[in-house]
Order: sequence, then C-alpha cells, then structure tokens
Amino acid sequence: MYYPLTVRDFIDRAETVYPDRVAVVDEPDQPAPSLGTLTYRELATLARAQAARLDQLGVPVGGRVAVISQNSARLLTSFFGVTGWGRILVPINFRLSLAEIEYIVGHSGAKVVYADPELKDKLDALDVKHKFVLGDDDALFLRDSEPQEWAEPDEAATGTINYTSGTTARPKGVQLTHRNLWLNATVFGLHAGVNDRDVYLHTLPMFHANGWGMPYVTTGLGAKHVVLRKVDGAEILRRIDQHGVTLMCAAPAVVSAALDAAADWDGEIPGRDQVRIIVAGAPPPTRTIERVMEELGWQFNQIYGLTETSPIVTVNRMRAEWDDLSTHEQAKRLGRAGAPALGVRVTIDPQGEVLTSSNHNLDGYWEQPEETARVQAGNTFHTGDGGYLDDEGYLVISDRKKDVIISGGENVSSIEVEDALMSHPHVREVAVIGIPDEKWGELVTALVVADDGDVTAEELISHCRNSLAGYKCPKRVDFVDALPRTATGKLQKFKLREPFWKDHERQVN
Repeated sequence: MYYPLTVRDFIDRAETVYPDRVAVVDEPDQPAPSLGTLTYRELATLARAQAARLDQLGVPVGGRVAVISQNSARLLTSFFGVTGWGRILVPINFRLSLAEIEYIVGHSGAKVVYADPELKDKLDALDVKHKFVLGDDDALFLRDSEPQEWAEPDEAATGTINYTSGTTARPKGVQLTHRNLWLNATVFGLHAGVNDRDVYLHTLPMFHANGWGMPYVTTGLGAKHVVLRKVDGAEILRRIDQHGVTLMCAAPAVVSAALDAAADWDGEIPGRDQVRIIVAGAPPPTRTIERVMEELGWQFNQIYGLTETSPIVTVNRMRAEWDDLSTHEQAKRLGRAGAPALGVRVTIDPQGEVLTSSNHNLDGYWEQPEETARVQAGNTFHTGDGGYLDDEGYLVISDRKKDVIISGGENVSSIEVEDALMSHPHVREVAVIGIPDEKWGELVTALVVADDGDVTAEELISHCRNSLAGYKCPKRVDFVDALPRTATGKLQKFKLREPFWKDHERQVN
C-alpha cells in the first residue's frame, strides 16, 4: 500500500488529535492586527480558508504563492494553506531590498504575493496580478469556506521554493518536495525530542529554510507555537518566562543576544533545566556553549545543514557517555557539527569537500538545470563546505570551499556584494571575504582598490544599501593598493583571509 507524504498530514493530525488545544500565540506587537491565541481547529480553519481564497483567485496546483513577512501566525498558516492543497509556497526574506524581492518574485513566477504591512511600499512596486497586505485581506482570508481538494496528492511535487544566496550573484531557488519537507521535519523532530508538552518559541525566521522544518513537526505533534516577530534578548527571556517555552532554534547571534540579556536579568534565568536550544548557521565558540550551559542552564544542541538539505544533515546533542566530563569538555564535543542524522550519509571527497546523501536533499534549483546537475553530481549533494569526520564519526566543518560568508546565520554571496561595490564609479577592484567576529560569526569585509582617494568606507557601505539587504552590506571596508592574483589573473582570496584567520584552527567561525 502506498500513501503519499504531504505537509497536509501535520495540520490534519493536529486538528484531529488536538482541536481545542492552543496552537499559536501570535505576536501581540505587530502592524497587522494580531490573531491572538488560536486553537488547532482555528489554525486548520484558517489554512482551509486561505486555500479556498487561492481557488477563488484561480491559482492552480503547482502555482507559486509568495509571502514576505516577519514571523507571524499568518505566515505560519501559509505553510499549510498554500502547500497543503498543492500550491508552492515561496517564503521571502523580508530583509531583502526591492530589487532582490522583484527578482525572486519574477524568477519564481509567483502570481500571488502576501506582504507584511511594513513592506507595503515594496509590495506596491511589484508587478504581480494579486497582491495583499497581511491583515487587510482577513475578511477573505478568514471566511468560512471549504477549498477544492488536491485531486492527486504527490509527495514528489514541489512544496516550497526557498531562495538562498550562494556562489552566484543571483539567489537560487531551492525546490523542496513534500517528501523532502515531511522527512526532514520528522527526522529533525525525532532527534530534537519534540513532543506534545513542548512550547516552541519562533526565534528563527520562518522564511529561513521553512524554519528548519519546525513549523511542521511541532504542529503535527501538538506543541504550542509562540510567535516572536523581532529578535531581542530580553524579550526572548520574557517570552520563555511568560509561556513556559521549552524549545527554540537560533543562529549564534541570537544565543549571544540571550546571554547579553541574561547579565541584566533580575532573578533566576527563565527556562533553566527546561529549555532546549538548537543552534545552526555557524559553530559557536566553545566558551559560548559553556556559557549557555552554565549561565542560562539550557540544553545546547547543534545541527549542520543547508537550505538545499531541508536542512538537517548532522545533529550534535548531549549523550550519556559525556555525563561525567567537565562542562568545558562537554562544550568542546558539542562544538562539532555533529553525527549524521537518521537516514543521512555523510562522506568527504578527496579534495576535502563534505558530501551528503539523504531523502531531504533538494529536488533541484528552480529553472537552473546546469547548477542542479553540478551540485548533485554522483547522486550526492556537494555542500561546498570543507571538513572531516573525526574518530567518533562526528563531522567537523573546517573551511568553506564556496564563496559564501555566513553572518548572523544568513548566507551572504561574496560575488553579489562585490558586484554592488563594483557599480560605484570610484571602485577599481574589490574582494569581499568573511573575517572572524564574536557577535556575528563572520563579518562581511570588503578589501577595495579605489580610483579616487577621497571615497570613504561609509560612502561605499551606503552605496551597497541601494541594492542589497542590510545584512549583506559590508560592515568593514579596508582600502588596499592591490589584490593578490595568480599569473592568469585569478584572485587569491585565501591570501586575503590568512591574516584574519591565522590564529584560528578552522577557517569558519
């Protein structure tokens, strides 16, 4: 017997098993009217209403629907209301510039775009048939209607297209199938120990690799979602205290924000011996992991993955064999990327690149067959990261073979930033690299050969803001006389990186 795996399974089970349980506590402080507290019956009703609205708009199965939003209950609903009835969700990073959003909407072919009220100006500028400000369309979004059923559910159908920066100047649309999404969420949930007593705080942007799959699994297992619109260390502690949060996912910068806030917290830190935090984006320093364990009293977990792998590849969490070790030794072990997750194969090729094979790997890049073939050569996914497997079979990421900087948990394409800088009339040459930074992991840094000695770092950074999201813009600009190149003219970035990384064991931070 064969029954296709689709993301609809998660909301259907929640409504069946936990209809009157609180499903979502929406962000109270947002420009759209907060949806307040929703039960799983109400969340499922909203998802059906959205699907019915898309029926009314004539969006077919396979049609693309984009949502540009900070974390919100409406965005969470779209993971089911769009994808559960066969359409394709395109969650867009709200921090992107208008030019970047225009490219993604156009490239994906989205015919419907929802956007947060704060992004109305960008929404108005888009050339799209159907555009809605989240909250303004609720008279339709909340109507009591039944959608047309997806006639032939297909687990091989694309469920989401997630755009990610990489080795090209333009973002690539990662096609993840229902099977990818279903299995990633289930395997991730298994390793994270998700259960129906959990309270999940959305510190991770939902647009980021679909919140790593947590919106699906926490829904399917009846956990409570607490929506956080904006990351703020003190507010994270307050929400944990208020709602009894037990689980959250975060980039290292969020961990740092929580640690900073804890230093000024009056009384016992909320969540001690209760919160499990799962970190990815870059391995935090051993000392940071120690501080999470000692100062916050939270269980530290780490995963490694990419948008292209849905994202889970490896998992690192405390194990019984380490119980008698000192906190420092435990933290050192937890600093590794982790052991392969269930059903995932990790190998290292002769050049030191990390390869992974699993049911979570992308179906392909939207409308980019050549790039798809390149990263899937040999029926395995080429991560572009350099690393090794240690004696315990744990993956350690030691270098980044692709030209990507990970700053604050976000991918930044060096090429994209270089293109923006080269459009300035006084920039003759430029190389963009990531350098170690305690707060952001890696700092986007531009090394510039200028034609005009009067151009300033501030002027170049401001110039980049015209075409790039703020997190992609260089935070540091150094002016140099020349950039090192080979005899054939190829830029030697490793030489530029050397002085910044010479005291580090790994070439990632």
